[in-house]
Amino acid sequence: MQFKTTGIEGLVQITPNVYQDDRGWFYEFYREDAFQKIGITNHFVQENHSFSKKGIVRGLHLQLPPFQQAKLVAVISGQILDVVVDLRKGSKTFGEVYSCLLGGNDHTMLMVPEGFAHGFAALEDSLFFYKCSNFYDKASESGIVWNDPQLKVDWPFAKPLLSEKDRELPTLDELLRKSVISRY
Repeated sequence: MQFKTTGIEGLVQITPNVYQDDRGWFYEFYREDAFQKIGITNHFVQENHSFSKKGIVRGLHLQLPPFQQAKLVAVISGQILDVVVDLRKGSKTFGEVYSCLLGGNDHTMLMVPEGFAHGFAALEDSLFFYKCSNFYDKASESGIVWNDPQLKVDWPFAKPLLSEKDRELPTLDELLRKSVISRY
């Protein structure tokens, strides 16, 4: 596995070693000892699998304390633009956005630490898979509206398909004013 730093502490892009032959391919999705060597020590307790049609945007979602989640995210088939926002209290990169392409053809993954809002845009019909370090808790659910102008995310769609919940999420400033999260 190759681990690529992103400029945001703890946020790591991962490219597995893929072994291909005329039968198909194989790779290790997760290997605890390899992750621990670079300081990723999360214990995963929940796995989720979703399907999104091309043109869908999901997020930007987060779980508030004490149900914060680190996530190891990947696309099984299709391609997405994956987007995260650092919302960790006291982080030097608080409010910074990172985005990357994840696809079923290259098998690239993203390790997202606790304290990040996460979302994605489906560039193709896509199967999305992720491991979580904590259980989902509906009462701890929060997020930021996908098109918050302060974040300046370069989404690939001007009018994506959204859930009602995602349309009603607050901006980052509104979230901060509610004292749901704080910078420091």
